Amino acid sequence: MQSGPLSTAPGAPSGAGRLQVLLVLGRVSNLPTVWSNCLAAWLLAGGGSAGRFFMLCFGATLLYTGGMFLNDAVDVDFDRQHRTERPIPSGLISERAVWFLAGVSLVAGWLLMAFLGTSPALYGFGLLMLIVVYDLVHKRTKLGVWLMASCRFMLYLVAASAASHGMNLTVGLRGLALAAYIFGLSLLARGESTQGAVRAWSLGLLFVPAVAALVAGRPDLIVAAGAVLWVLWCVRGAFPGVRRNIRPSVAGLLAGIVLVDCLAAGTQNGTLRVVFGGLFVLALVLQRVAPAT
Repeated sequence: MQSGPLSTAPGAPSGAGRLQVLLVLGRVSNLPTVWSNCLAAWLLAGGGSAGRFFMLCFGATLLYTGGMFLNDAVDVDFDRQHRTERPIPSGLISERAVWFLAGVSLVAGWLLMAFLGTSPALYGFGLLMLIVVYDLVHKRTKLGVWLMASCRFMLYLVAASAASHGMNLTVGLRGLALAAYIFGLSLLARGESTQGAVRAWSLGLLFVPAVAALVAGRPDLIVAAGAVLWVLWCVRGAFPGVRRNIRPSVAGLLAGIVLVDCLAAGTQNGTLRVVFGGLFVLALVLQRVAPAT
């Protein structure tokens, strides 16, 4: 076995197989939802140059994948008991290599945020800290669901701070609606590995973005209807108190983050609908390549 920082576990694949391991490890099927987060907040804050937007998305991509690498490194003992198919327990990559990849990705992601200016650097550092704290404590405390929701909310703030007009009240309110959705999704996902019971109020939180858009006035009714119907489809059969395999529901709801972002953007521009719709479809397609959870 190699002795360098990227050494793999005995019997680990090489070439295309190693790429597949990294895709699974980084849960890349969720990246379209990261990009849609950036796009929604970017639009709400006035947009800006394409170059800045793509740098924002690249930085967010590195922070997300770095966080996922760190998640597996920290959770290795849990995964050896409950998620033996994950890359480290199954011997596809060494624990040391995953720690190395996590550190490099997280630092590089924050540096890209810093290149966008002082405010993105500060908000980006806050996001980095939330990611690290989440990964370290989420299996040990119920605060994990709060931290996950806070990560997505903070990404909205990062994206808005990098745009032309910067932070505003609308971005904050739309970000809070997204955080409510993520909070409900995270509560549902907590029982994924152990087939825990579904909580009624966690299901209710999934409809907060649609309700918030209606209250704010002049929502995109087509997108609102699509978001509500998608949530209903994903949670069908997920009744409060009933223990069941909720992994498909969680995966579908993760892809649904894109619909929440499209609703948050509040635009009825046909081209942007197509962009968000494309990201939604891409998230579903990528779930066939790398599991979302």
